[in-house]
Amino acid sequence: MNRSSDTTQGLAAALLAFLLWGLFPLYWKLLDFVPALETMLHRVAWCFVFVGTLVSLQRGMSWWSSLTPGLLLRLGASGMIISINWFLYIWAINNHHIVETSLGYYINPLVNVALGTVLLKEKLNRTQWSAVALASAGVIYLTIMHGRLPWIALILACSFALYGFMRKHTDIDAIRGLAVEGAVLFPFTLLGLGYLHLRGEGLFLSASPGTQGLMVLGGLITAIPLLLFAFGARRIPYSTVGMLQYLAPSIQLLLGVLVFDEAFNRDSLIGFTCIWLALSLYTSDGIRRMARSTG
Repeated sequence: MNRSSDTTQGLAAALLAFLLWGLFPLYWKLLDFVPALETMLHRVAWCFVFVGTLVSLQRGMSWWSSLTPGLLLRLGASGMIISINWFLYIWAINNHHIVETSLGYYINPLVNVALGTVLLKEKLNRTQWSAVALASAGVIYLTIMHGRLPWIALILACSFALYGFMRKHTDIDAIRGLAVEGAVLFPFTLLGLGYLHLRGEGLFLSASPGTQGLMVLGGLITAIPLLLFAFGARRIPYSTVGMLQYLAPSIQLLLGVLVFDEAFNRDSLIGFTCIWLALSLYTSDGIRRMARSTG
């Protein structure tokens, strides 16, 4: 495969991954009558089944035995963090907060920057500080005008940023890491599902075959964009990935406003505009620095 073809396939895969992530609200809305906790537990469990099977078919079973206790501990912790993120995301979608979930993933890159300064003592340049300040102003404005902190957006952004930080500093590739996270969490998801059914709160066993199918396939639709992203990110420039990542929250925002009729008034527009300007500064700065380093 020549380099041009490889890049084209990588771009197509990454683009499809972000498109699918953007369309996720349409899928989870189909399960809005199922408790978010049960949906999340099935998502974790079935994602592990699909990804674990795929990894085992590709690499055999021997690689599981090479995992160290420290690696299992770190991936168990990151798995817990992404599970919290998934639970809140599903709950927010099914409780008419899709616009706020989009806000969370818009500000996520800037939370990554802030996390780097706090945990890694990274230095920000003037443009990056301006971007962080603008995004903070947008969040503060939304808090004042809406009378509450956009806590859903902030928890989604911070949990995903922390998850990304932990995975970046764990020596394992994305797909195997996801499989191990699922393996560590799998017994706890089974216990959680069993507890829900014993209390009469679980719907899976009494649900229609269509609903059961949707809950099972939730694991597969979680895995597919991750596989596509892992394939694409290795084949296209990091700056391209940085720009594509805004596709998903943009689609979510449009779905929330145009399809599910969520409120997006002038105050929302002002707050989001601050964050969009911040992202423009951050992205353009990243492109300039990458151009200098490769020039």
